[in-house]
Amino acid sequence: MKTILFIIVFVLCIPALCPADENIITINNGLVIVQFEKPLQKVAETVIRMYPEIRLEIEQMFQSDIDFNPTIRLMRDRDTFQNMVHTGPVVAVAISEDNLIIIDNSKMKTHPFSLETTLKHELCHLFLHQYVGNGELPRWLNEGICQNISDGIAEIMIGENKNLMKQAVLTGRLIPMNSLNRGFPSQDRQLLLAYEQSKSFVEYMENRYSPEGTIHILDYLRQGKDIATSVQMALSVPFSDLEKNWQIHLKRKITWLTYVSSHIYQILFLMAALAMVYGFIRFWIRKRNYKDEDDEFIPE
Repeated sequence: MKTILFIIVFVLCIPALCPADENIITINNGLVIVQFEKPLQKVAETVIRMYPEIRLEIEQMFQSDIDFNPTIRLMRDRDTFQNMVHTGPVVAVAISEDNLIIIDNSKMKTHPFSLETTLKHELCHLFLHQYVGNGELPRWLNEGICQNISDGIAEIMIGENKNLMKQAVLTGRLIPMNSLNRGFPSQDRQLLLAYEQSKSFVEYMENRYSPEGTIHILDYLRQGKDIATSVQMALSVPFSDLEKNWQIHLKRKITWLTYVSSHIYQILFLMAALAMVYGFIRFWIRKRNYKDEDDEFIPE
């Protein structure tokens, strides 16, 4: 009887390795479920190994348990990932209703993304959905918290528009935060700006009022209060004033002088290029004038 019991316990303690279909392998170790194709076996084992520490970090940060076992699906091919998620230029998505995280593994070595930061970011999304429950969690707050937890990394692929936030501050074209409650814009530049604003706004709240203030906001949201009421009760400041103070903070930090100084090499290069073009045009005009003068004095 003891031998049989030992065998049962031993089997239960071994991560289950079983194919969901002929191409997909599933590992379930009782804490997390990882689905992958065979070439990603080592990546899946890495996820299994790092997950407990990432989970513990989030639990300690919010002083609340993660009482669900997420499924993490690793995708080898970028096109297959895009066809599955039907979303913008992202490297991972979290589907809260299914406690599912889908990761484009082909982008996990593309700066600044890594498997650990991406997994932490997406697990944070699932946790916040669980934490708030039936409360309404603004999209900007969701994204801002998760970016701060994952070292400032979002799931979106940043292209060439690395200064959208600075440009928006200098030109007065920041997106109103209330318009980011339910979703983000679909146009790429505005989508990137929405991510940057969310990170900056949550950072400002936590630096100005402490990280506990953000947790208190989540607590009030969980009670069914709206974001404006939750901010007022948690931080003792009206939401409109909070946003106005954040914008003033940005304008003090981001000026035309700082913007120009941060691009001094590009500006100098552009000026040198323009000078070369101007010099070439002058040389060409002078050469043409000399030729015209010579033609005028050709002896008959």
